[in-house]
Amino acid sequence: MARKTIDVEGMTCGHCKSAVEGALSELEGVKSADVNLDANNVNVEYDESKVTEASMAEAIEDQGYDVKQ
Repeated sequence: MARKTIDVEGMTCGHCKSAVEGALSELEGVKSADVNLDANNVNVEYDESKVTEASMAEAIEDQGYDVKQ
C-alpha cells in the first residue's frame, strides 16, 4: 500500500470533508481517505496497482475542489 498527501483547495466544512472522502473511497484500490480541513489536504492510503494519482485527483475535482499540483 502507498500513502499520499494531496493538497486540495476549497474545502471549508464537514460537507466538503464528506464529499472528498466519499469520492476517493468509491475508487477501487483506495483503502482510506482522511481529510484535514485545517491543513487543506487529504491523506490517502491506496494500492498503486489499482488506482492512479491522476484518477484520485480527477475524483476530487469532480466534486468541485481544486487539487494543487
